[in-house]
Formats: sequence, C-alpha cells, structure tokens
Amino acid sequence: MEINEKETLKRGEFLRSLGLSTSALMAFYCMGTLTACSSGDDDPQPGGNNNGGTGSTAGLTGKATGSSIDFTLDLTNSNYNKLKTEGQFVIAGDVIVALASGNKYVALSKRCTHEGTNVQYRLAQNDMYCSNHMSAFNLDGTVKQSPAASPLKVYKTELSQNGNSLRVYE
Repeated sequence: MEINEKETLKRGEFLRSLGLSTSALMAFYCMGTLTACSSGDDDPQPGGNNNGGTGSTAGLTGKATGSSIDFTLDLTNSNYNKLKTEGQFVIAGDVIVALASGNKYVALSKRCTHEGTNVQYRLAQNDMYCSNHMSAFNLDGTVKQSPAASPLKVYKTELSQNGNSLRVYE
C-alpha cells in the first residue's frame, strides 16, 4: 500500500505559481474575483498600482488617499491606458476616475455614501452606480437614486496637453 502525503498550497503561492503579475492579481481583487476563503498570511494583498499612497507606483504619482488628494495618472501606463476609452474607469486610491460620455474625465470618491461599497461608472446612464443597494449618483456627485442620502465628493481633473497624463486634485 502506497501512502501519498497531502501537499497544500496557499492561495498566494498557487497564483504566483501560475505566473500572475501583481497587476493581474490586483485586477482580480478589484473585480471581486478573489475573496477571503481561508485564513493564512500568504494571500497576496491588494496594493500595487492602486494603493494610492504617496509617491510613485506603476503609473500613479502623488497622493490618492486621505485628505488633500492630488495625483497624476500616466495614461500610457498599462494600468491606466484604458482611461483613453470612453466608458472605462479605474480605482486609484480613494478615487474612481472615468472617461465619461462625451469624452469628459470625471473623478469622485469611490465609496458609496450609504454603506461604503465601491461605485462603478455606467456609460449608458452616465452615472456612478453602487451594486450593493442600487444607489446611483450624478457625475456632479449628487444622489440620483437612494438609499444613499449624501453626495460623493467630486475632484477636479486636468488632462495634459499631449493627452498622456491626467491630474486629479481637490
């Protein structure tokens, strides 16, 4: 009789063994594909290009979290180049940035004011939407559909002359 030892891999080890980059792992986290299904400290942590801290991280320079938001996205960087396509959006730190209808950049606080779920941009409705309880916000931050009762914070955007970088600031 042959005895096989059970070999276990933690989720982070498994994903790294597939050759997934930090950017790919972050994309899975942002899409909600990776969720906590076990305890253990080897799981990859969200961060990378969207951690929004102070400094420069994969296409983002400046401060994208907390107070005094002021950062620049490199739209030629693979983490943010989808922002050159109308209807696309990214989360950068505490902010959702979208290329809205009419090719206008908008930036708002990313968390729904109802229960803090991240919002997403909807091109067809030209609004920000929270899938948790179906709140919707106009692009000026005002509530379009409850249960959210307070507006999202709106940030200013400034596209560089060459169209390759976007500054988001208060």
